Formats: sequence, C-alpha cells, structure tokens
Amino acid sequence: MSKGILEFWYEFASTYSYLSVMRIEALAVEHKIKIAWKPFLLGPIFKEQGWEDSPFNIYPAKGRYMWRDMERLCNKRGLVFKKPTVFPRNGLLSARIAILGRNESWGTAFTKKVFEFNFVEDAEIGDIEKLDVILQSLNLDSKEIITQSQSKANKDKLKKQTEEAKQLGIFGSPSFIVNDEVFWGDDRLEDAINYLKEFN
Repeated sequence: MSKGILEFWYEFASTYSYLSVMRIEALAVEHKIKIAWKPFLLGPIFKEQGWEDSPFNIYPAKGRYMWRDMERLCNKRGLVFKKPTVFPRNGLLSARIAILGRNESWGTAFTKKVFEFNFVEDAEIGDIEKLDVILQSLNLDSKEIITQSQSKANKDKLKKQTEEAKQLGIFGSPSFIVNDEVFWGDDRLEDAINYLKEFN
C-alpha cells in the first residue's frame, strides 16, 4: 500500500479496465495526484472463487449486459471499441512485460497500447509477435525486454503482485486502492480520487 498514491490494479483481459486506462492519466493531471500502475492476474483469484472462466461468460445475462454497457460507455467517451472475438484473452505475457516496465518511462504507454490491441484492434495480446510490434513502436529493444520478462525473477514479481492483490481483498478489475480502502470498477475511479485527496 502506497501512502498518498492512487494504486491502479488492472488485468489486461478486463473490459472495464480499458475504460480506466484510457482516462486515468488525464484525471491524475487534473487532480494533481500520482498513480501507481499495478498489473496483476485475475485468473488465480477467480479460481479461488470456483470460477474457471470470466463471470461474464459463466453468467450469459451478465455478459450481454456488459458488452452493451461497454458500447454505450465507449460511445459516450469517444473511445473506439471492438468486441474481441476471444474473451477473455490470455494477458500473461503482457502482464509480465508490464511488471518489468511498471517503474520505467515506457510502462504506461505499453499498457495503453496492449489494451488498444485487445479492445480496438481485436489482436492477440499473448502473441509474442504482436507484443514485439508494440515494443518496437515505442522504440524499445523488444527482444531484450521480452527475454527479461520471461526470467524467473520477473515471473515471481508478477506472482507476488497477484498474491498482494488477493491479500488486499481485490476480486475484480479495475480496482483502486487508497490507504487500504478498495474501490472496485471504472465507475468508482472518481470516488477513489476524492478519497485520496482527503488525505493529501
């Protein structure tokens, strides 16, 4: 838990995380706050709840609502959105790269591009070739970064961060943590920011 910082916990397969990723930087500038980007994996958390798939697939009515909700919200915010042909996509490699870049200057830009690949271009975010394209577009040494992301030390960092998410009580994405308080969902982003400002 980071004092005075809004922790942004996200999973690359998450639809509503796409909404938050595309607006959180502007809100951070507007409210003069700092963001800690926290990629993690929802799969292990879902499994502990007895789910082997996304609840949006397990419960069809919930899934139908979510897809229509995404269409409405993206249209309202002027965001391009294309329902992915595969859902949820495997974001493991993307998350490993994001963990590697979370404290680097390119980390945020990489995260945004992965979400765009998933929810705008309907591209496989677990495909090394696709991630190579993203990293090269950021003028990075893609081969070196992908190699580093696959190291045991880096894999362990992602596992540790996912375990931390569970310990914090996170059960979905996006989630925002402020002084140990959990705010779940894109529609709670402003509430989390206002709560943070009360302590600054």
